[in-house]
Amino acid sequence: MNQPIRVIVSGGGTGGHIFPALSIAGAIQALQPEAQILFVGAEGRMEMKRVPAAGYEIKGLPIVGFDRAHLLKNILLPYKMWKSDRMVKQIIRDFRPDAVVGVGGYASFPTLSAARQLGIPYLIQEQNSFAGKANKMLAKGARRICVAYEGMERFFPAEKLMLTGNPVRQALTECKLTRAEAVTKLGFSPFRPVVLIIGGSLGARTINESVIARLPQIAESKVQIVWQTGGYYFENIKARLAEQGCPVNLKVTDFINHMDEAYRAADLVISRAGASSISELCLLGKPSILVPSPNVAEDHQTHNAMALVQKDAALMVRDAEAEEKLIPLALTVATDDEALKRLSTNAAAMGLPHSAKVIAEEVFKMVSKTTE
Repeated sequence: MNQPIRVIVSGGGTGGHIFPALSIAGAIQALQPEAQILFVGAEGRMEMKRVPAAGYEIKGLPIVGFDRAHLLKNILLPYKMWKSDRMVKQIIRDFRPDAVVGVGGYASFPTLSAARQLGIPYLIQEQNSFAGKANKMLAKGARRICVAYEGMERFFPAEKLMLTGNPVRQALTECKLTRAEAVTKLGFSPFRPVVLIIGGSLGARTINESVIARLPQIAESKVQIVWQTGGYYFENIKARLAEQGCPVNLKVTDFINHMDEAYRAADLVISRAGASSISELCLLGKPSILVPSPNVAEDHQTHNAMALVQKDAALMVRDAEAEEKLIPLALTVATDDEALKRLSTNAAAMGLPHSAKVIAEEVFKMVSKTTE
């Protein structure tokens, strides 16, 4: 290929979509530094800030999702879909991409749909173990479907599938600290187990309430806990801890800036079961207790979690049972060296370390076949 490759990467909405998208873009430019990359996202969503901050141009579409809770808000949805379709077709005509990559999120569907109509080869990166409706609809026209779990032929044509895993934030694998150094930096003892709680942002409520409900047991235990509450809940949690008393072995923060160091310190992680989070846990070989969010399409987080549970690579506590079971289970498992080792070994066996590079190589292959 003589000319630099031109690629549109589309999707977003959450960090779980944006981090893989940025990783794929970075891998494409690592293979070909002069490659031209344009992102297409949804107006008002997280990608409209995160992508430019990472140094890439992004175009926004007015697309939104169907609001099941507030049906009247869907009145303008057909118009927004029509407008997004017209806008993204013009974006494609202006940018003239050689290929399009869809990573999921609101903007991914109209972008891939337009690519199909305009004859542009496209690749789907399906992050979850239970495929969404949009990707299933688009699968027939895709050149390649990159997945993170086995058994995805239930949803997609087997001949198009490639098991690549989900790209993760590269910095997570580059921590220079030892576990003891990372734990000490947190102000904890390296001779006692550490549990890391990362509930997400708005999805952290149940996990947060589970911690508040068990403050006395935490105070009595030898386990040290780093608790990321999410910014939305932080002030409320601080006020409640001031009233009830915060155990000395519990460190509370709204956001963890150095996740690589937090992961390095952790002997056990409590997390939601988003695709990106699970990929990070597997790549790092971290024992985990997963609490699938019930507020996601097609209950895909439960499917994600069960893919690990069935291989004894993680434990799972259902959202409805979390306040009763989550912290007691975590305090027990964190002090069980045999269980931690077993979960770590099995999780690491599911990790796929070069996902972004493999996907980027598939994009180049796809373009080469088109130009032959």
